[in-house]
Amino acid sequence: MDQAVVMAERGLGTTAPNPSVGAVLVRDGVLIARATTQPGGRPHAETVALVAAGEAAHGATLYATLEPCSHYGKTPPCADALIAAGVARVVIGVEDPDPRVAGRGIAKLRAAGVEAVVGINAQASRKVTLGHILRVTEQRPAVLIKMALMSDLSVPIGGGGRPRFVTGPEARAMGHLHRARSDAILVGSGTVRDDDPELTCRLPGMENRSPRRVVLDGKLEGLSPKSKLARTARSVPVWVMTTNQAPSDKRAALEDLGVRVSVLEASSGRPNLEAVMTLLAVEGVSRLMVEGGRTTWTAFSERQWLDEAIVFVQGSKEPPDNLVTFERLSGLKRAPDMSIVEKGAIGTDSYFRFERD
Repeated sequence: MDQAVVMAERGLGTTAPNPSVGAVLVRDGVLIARATTQPGGRPHAETVALVAAGEAAHGATLYATLEPCSHYGKTPPCADALIAAGVARVVIGVEDPDPRVAGRGIAKLRAAGVEAVVGINAQASRKVTLGHILRVTEQRPAVLIKMALMSDLSVPIGGGGRPRFVTGPEARAMGHLHRARSDAILVGSGTVRDDDPELTCRLPGMENRSPRRVVLDGKLEGLSPKSKLARTARSVPVWVMTTNQAPSDKRAALEDLGVRVSVLEASSGRPNLEAVMTLLAVEGVSRLMVEGGRTTWTAFSERQWLDEAIVFVQGSKEPPDNLVTFERLSGLKRAPDMSIVEKGAIGTDSYFRFERD
């Protein structure tokens, strides 16, 4: 099951709208195949593993992070494929909350005489599948907030269309890796106006892993046709969420460049964030990385939409222990309870990773 979780992690950010699932086939104590859900969400991991194993799958045990599907979508049910291949036992991390499955895959396996064990390595399996679970149960993606702070814990602000980098290349590379593992990156209009960011993954060999870029801009005052985001919209998708307060000519100019423009209900001059999250979920986004700025971070924090956070701090000196809590370190109020799960030095800087309790 540990191997299955590792395989699922490999597909994060590539399988939307489907979850990334890890599958491992073992027979007589020997690993005979392992697989990840393929880019775009299909084929599913179980099917890929069965094809790789061939006849050796007969009598084998399959370990999977998520319950095998039982419904016909664009591909036949994985439960049927496992039964047809003669798999003797299936060990599952977590049940799929999708109402099209929701225990039916397990029931189908058992009805066919296949032993099905559920809840093994459940915590790790749930963590790697959290975006899918929340998308189904709460109609929102899982949210990772990424912050880069100066040594005094203040937020750097760019200007003149240039970002202000306060951390070194190693910390920025880690940030790009998190981009590659996300389905979408979201920023507010102020970040676009001040920094003119690209929001792409620029790690060598992973440039094609850049997720869609989402901008909250109620009046289209930040995202201009001259911005890097707008000018690259045809190569990496850009989606701006705006309101009816945005001038129609600005909307048309962005659409001409390939930017997707969605007009949503306004809330305090900004796109209604509940509507934004619902729309992202409907469109298959299960893992959302929120990069800024502080107004946007605060909006997510206040709504308790915060499942993970990674905070980079300029310099290698660790802040005092009484600051190493998410709320104190980030400066965000009414944040959900978060526990630090990892911290250390990265290059010349420090980083702290938090997960929701």
